[in-house]
Amino acid sequence: MAAMRKKKAVKTPKGDQTSKLILDTALEMFRERGYEQTTMRAVAEKAGVSLGNAYYYFRSKEHLIQAFYQTMHDEHVVLVLPALEKLDTMKARLLTVIRLKIDVMKPYHQFAGVLFKTAGDPQSPLNPFADEANAVRVASIQLFEKVVEGTKARIPKDLRAELPYLLWVYHMGIILFWIHDRSPKHRRTYRLIDRTVEMVDKMIYLASNPFMRPLRKHALALVDELRDAAEDIMDQEEEPK
Repeated sequence: MAAMRKKKAVKTPKGDQTSKLILDTALEMFRERGYEQTTMRAVAEKAGVSLGNAYYYFRSKEHLIQAFYQTMHDEHVVLVLPALEKLDTMKARLLTVIRLKIDVMKPYHQFAGVLFKTAGDPQSPLNPFADEANAVRVASIQLFEKVVEGTKARIPKDLRAELPYLLWVYHMGIILFWIHDRSPKHRRTYRLIDRTVEMVDKMIYLASNPFMRPLRKHALALVDELRDAAEDIMDQEEEPK
């Protein structure tokens, strides 16, 4: 019973405030010291909470980063869903989702660069393709499913089934570009979004042409093979050596 009462306490306003305090403190320290040089003990001390309390809310540094990923996704969804209700073309819906993702992440541009040093490692649990990031990755792909479902564009069933995943991969490429973008107000990133979304929209239209069916089948088979290969690589790297 005591354990149950303790678990429920996390959902109280005070529990939410403590959790946010620990996460915000950790992000600040990650920016200042880097991920590897920041310890849970240092985060707890700077946040003014006990080490046990810090571990109560976040079991490890990796869980702090996963919480950061989840926070960014949640903030993105809050902005995206109302905006999508007013749009019905693939181009407009995709453009809105990608642009809003960058808008949400803007305040963390410097931190994203620091995080990438670790998250870019295929063996890191912070890698967006790692099992630890599965919950946020699935939720993000589901958001792109909404983008596809709400469009008036005619999309073949085989392409429609794979499109959310392909759009998620595409948006990850945009984020990677943004991490390295040092242009004023990230103008190059927004210009890249505008130009590539238009290209993606046209490619989806062309792929829907019946004459493109053989090529589309080959392309989707290749995507499936590459995805399986990537999953195998991640599984091999997670095996104990």
